[in-house]
Amino acid sequence: MLGQYLVVALIVLGCTLYASWTLMPAALRRRSAMALAAWPWPRAVAQWLARQAAPGTGSGCDGCARSTLAQPKTSAGAPTPITFHRHPPKRD
Repeated sequence: MLGQYLVVALIVLGCTLYASWTLMPAALRRRSAMALAAWPWPRAVAQWLARQAAPGTGSGCDGCARSTLAQPKTSAGAPTPITFHRHPPKRD
């Protein structure tokens, strides 16, 4: 019974650490990874921390081109036209 509690506690702890790492702002994650990389870790962990501390890992899209389907933005002073889209009535 104690073993089950230990396994559940380790799973909850692991999920908590994963969620807090992924939801952390990119700058804080890089600083944390640089601080953790100074510790003596096994090679695989040290390589992963080095990748996390790299300056390009802040978002999922690093310098990708704009979509060709994106609408160009209007200038700051120009009015933005409002477009109404008609939807069929919902049937319950």
